[in-house]
Amino acid sequence: MKLTNNTNQNTPPLGGGGARKIIFLRDVLFYTLTSFGGPQAHIAVLMREFVDKRRYITESELMELNALSQILPGPSSTQTLIGIAWKVGGLPLSIITFLIWILPSASIMCMAAISFKMFASRERFHDILRFIQPVAIGIVAYATFNFAHKFIKTKVSAMLAIGSLIATLILQTPYAFPILIMMGGILSSAMETQPQENELRVKLFANVNPNKVAYFIGILLLFAALGAIVNRTSPFSLPIRLFENFYRNGILIFGGGQVLVPLMYTEFVEVKHYLLPTEFLSGYALQQALPGPTFSFTSFLGGIALGNEGYGIGGQILGSVVAVIGINLPGMILILFIVPFWEDLKKITRIKNSLSGINAVAVGFMATAFLLLYRPVGINLLANGIIVATFLLLKYTKIKTPFIIVIGVALGFIF
Repeated sequence: MKLTNNTNQNTPPLGGGGARKIIFLRDVLFYTLTSFGGPQAHIAVLMREFVDKRRYITESELMELNALSQILPGPSSTQTLIGIAWKVGGLPLSIITFLIWILPSASIMCMAAISFKMFASRERFHDILRFIQPVAIGIVAYATFNFAHKFIKTKVSAMLAIGSLIATLILQTPYAFPILIMMGGILSSAMETQPQENELRVKLFANVNPNKVAYFIGILLLFAALGAIVNRTSPFSLPIRLFENFYRNGILIFGGGQVLVPLMYTEFVEVKHYLLPTEFLSGYALQQALPGPTFSFTSFLGGIALGNEGYGIGGQILGSVVAVIGINLPGMILILFIVPFWEDLKKITRIKNSLSGINAVAVGFMATAFLLLYRPVGINLLANGIIVATFLLLKYTKIKTPFIIVIGVALGFIF
């Protein structure tokens, strides 16, 4: 189905002039500094500010960009915003938009990593953060519950979620993630695509430009080749090894920041021991109190990882830069290459139907992360109480995550 502009929205020509692009970038900056709450809240703000108010794109275009970002690996909110920028002003505007979107929160997380290493040895610092860690576990529990409620709708999706939970608990290796994600997508696509849809898919595929599809597959293979090359050189340099880790996860993470956190915890804390659990949870809690993309959390992870290896402040800044580039690069390039011919790709039913299985597997990953995060808490009644209270506040009240984080910090100062 071809996109048509809604006559009630009167979307201006996408090319626009220089003044229109400057206004767009101003709106992006305002959006960056006020976008709390993760992808679900982000899409609501985009609808209000970029569709209803400014009319940069139509509502149907926004919904399709959001759906596309869910199908593709990478940061969903970032990809949606970059897609809007591409429609408004092409590649240059998309790159500038990405920098405006990522730099504020990534810079704060980098400074937090440096400060954390400077103050980590002080007892008072740990006292202040002791309530933050159970709050972060409560946030992960709520995200897991939300994701499960949204995507576990059938027996197949439930089995995929349980299977990925058991597999990741047993294997605890980063190489299990891509295999399970691929299996989830293949199984849901095979079981949810009806025979008549297969016939329709064949007919529609005949109309798809084969050069475009080959180009798309070539981009994916290029990512895999680059990852293999970087990985082969990884024994010689921790920054290069870190880039491979983040780059690989940038290719494999479906579902945005909610899936990023459990994957990062399993690989960086449980498997490779780049960070301590307390460091990881403190950084995650801080990121939840900031506006902007959840993927900026990787800036903290990269900075702490190199700091723990004695690289100093310069090395921590390098680690943050490597992490942010590595995790965002695949998703950014994918969205910029695919948006121009999404009209063709979205006709392939199996591509759309694979998403439910991928999301179901992601639920299993998130449940694994919660269990691993919760394990050190044990029978600590106070910590358990804070975890439950955080979950209930998020589930049954309108109190936003940043305010809950502030409450946790305040409790650390008081008690």
